[in-house]
Amino acid sequence: MRTPSLPLALLVAFPPLARAQATPPARDDARAGRGFIATPVFPADLDQKLLALFAGLRVADVTDGMDAVGLQNVGLMDPEVRPLWKDTQSYSHRFIGIAVTARYVPTQRPAAGQRPVAEYDSWSGDWYDKLSPEPFADLIRPGTALVIDDAPAADVGSIGSNNIMAWKLRGAVGVVTNATARDTDEIATERMPLYFRRPGRGIRPGRNEIESVNRPIVCGGVLVVPGDVIVADGDGVLVVPRAVAADVARYARRILDDDKQGRRQLYQKLGLPKDKSVE
Repeated sequence: MRTPSLPLALLVAFPPLARAQATPPARDDARAGRGFIATPVFPADLDQKLLALFAGLRVADVTDGMDAVGLQNVGLMDPEVRPLWKDTQSYSHRFIGIAVTARYVPTQRPAAGQRPVAEYDSWSGDWYDKLSPEPFADLIRPGTALVIDDAPAADVGSIGSNNIMAWKLRGAVGVVTNATARDTDEIATERMPLYFRRPGRGIRPGRNEIESVNRPIVCGGVLVVPGDVIVADGDGVLVVPRAVAADVARYARRILDDDKQGRRQLYQKLGLPKDKSVE
């Protein structure tokens, strides 16, 4: 399907990915040959301008915006990718961010086997350092939505209550994975938005390896390109291609404004107090 062209003004404000400045993450010899050369990242000020267009929009509104630009049923992740927790008072489980991507794959290396605990600790630490690290961390900045394609069948918690908070400290507004996470009780308590399929209990060593950082991935059945806009709420996760994001947001804003106006009138007729969703 042909994507609608954007006016020149929008192309200047939100340039295609190929025109952006490259910001490759650090790499070392242990990870040489793997996909750690990041695709270009847009300047932070352009990300913030784009996020401002999406402020407060819901997945439903943005889906209508995708329809308006000719992208029906594009970008909607599998509904099994859902929020770990929901806040139906202030909607703090919702987020909108700019995609930074990572891909972990199942390992083909043998497991640790029987060995002394001290030796196991050294083995697992070496695995984290060389085979399954987090080289995407340096790319996280305010407004980042971290999207992880992980080993789908591995019972592995690549995301946990510690590192998800470290990503939040760097500026991540939410995390999406097509796989698993562990420490889910604590993550819910921490109120860090996480969208995933199911809990995963094991650690990375012996289960997965990092394959690439900030390259196009498939998550929840849809393409995610670094720099795309990620919209997540109780209805699921939607990926908006950056090239059409401004037009999508403007149409979605009209849908949301009309919806709020209609629901305000219904609240009044029903004699019910208005909630935060119509403010």
